[in-house]
Amino acid sequence: MNGVARIALRSAARLTAAAAVALLTQHGAARAVPQNFVMHPAPKAVPAVTFEVETGASQSLAEFTGKVVVLNIWATWCVPCRLEMPALDRLQSILGSDGFAVVPVSIDRGGIEAVKKFYGEIAIKNLPIYLDVSGQAVRRLDAVGLPTTLILDRNGQEIVRVIGPAEWDAPEITEFLKSIIARKVDSIEQVAHNDDRHESTPGLLARGLRWLKALVAK
Repeated sequence: MNGVARIALRSAARLTAAAAVALLTQHGAARAVPQNFVMHPAPKAVPAVTFEVETGASQSLAEFTGKVVVLNIWATWCVPCRLEMPALDRLQSILGSDGFAVVPVSIDRGGIEAVKKFYGEIAIKNLPIYLDVSGQAVRRLDAVGLPTTLILDRNGQEIVRVIGPAEWDAPEITEFLKSIIARKVDSIEQVAHNDDRHESTPGLLARGLRWLKALVAK
């Protein structure tokens, strides 16, 4: 084995070790979150969704690409939605940044004023107002009830779906979200795919990841 090959193998081994830490951390976090957090085996594409902002202008969900997003579909007349909204407000206060956003989309037909009134009643301070009177977000996202929440990665793909309310500022949930925020846009799995794609046999990193995934799945 020549010097270049040895360096390449050492680099691949270091990446495999990093992948091991990432996978085991993610696996542990996934075990801690509530049962209504449905983890997808692979990221899922999200349909195009637009909604109205407080000024009346239109905004696209795609504009949040690059951030981890907690997309919450809710309404002021939905009792579980009303109960979880303060926790979502606190979550935005804790994690809100260039890399994370809570995006609460109300389907209230009463319009922006109905949401403003509700925000005032329960002292919401950190959440913006987004409105979808048409209900197209519910249909396009296949929301089966309210609240329905999608967790989107930085690529704008759905990685978790939550049916029903959650204690969004609970330590186990905030730690889980932090682990997602910490990931780069090009995930370790994508690097492994690139490593695999350029060889006739699976690359070392790809083989290591497959072994680790099999291990944590047991």
